[in-house]
Amino acid sequence: MQKTMVPGYAYGSAELPRSPVGLEELDRLKATVMFTRDDAEALRLAGDVLEDQVEDVLDVWYGFVADHPHLLAYFSTPDGQPIQAYLDRARQRFGRWILDTCRRPYDRSWLDYQEEIALRHTHEKKNTADGVDSVDNIPLRHVIAFIYPITATVRPFLARKGHSAEQVEAMYQAWFKAVTLQVALWSRPYVRDGDW
Repeated sequence: MQKTMVPGYAYGSAELPRSPVGLEELDRLKATVMFTRDDAEALRLAGDVLEDQVEDVLDVWYGFVADHPHLLAYFSTPDGQPIQAYLDRARQRFGRWILDTCRRPYDRSWLDYQEEIALRHTHEKKNTADGVDSVDNIPLRHVIAFIYPITATVRPFLARKGHSAEQVEAMYQAWFKAVTLQVALWSRPYVRDGDW
């Protein structure tokens, strides 16, 4: 995977804490969302399809956030003023997340970075990657609810490169499973010990 300087992007860093979720549990979660080797292959194809469309995908997602003040609030000061530098930096990481979702092996490094992403949504680490004064938590309900727009809006982009309807559907289903899997992992820091 090509390495570019993205502010706050720490994938593979030795400084990241280890996820408390083990690889065996990850395998069980993958089985629960019916994620298979075929899905991993479909995601790799999706990465090729999306690579030169990442900015267009982000335009759609950021437009969605901007149209919903309750979502834009998570990128704003506590008194409601959007923080453009925060939006811009998070956008770069979001772009990397798209390609990481498609291309990274779902191994220990990936699992550790999912934990970091999870913590960056919570009171524990929200705002720390960018040193901003924004609201200090994204409620779990909005993290979960975001599965749908992040999934539904990607389908048209997957269909733009002339792949068969079956290939587009395979990429779309693999994306849906991958997003659901990640949100399941991101929910861990929100849940009381023993309940996750």
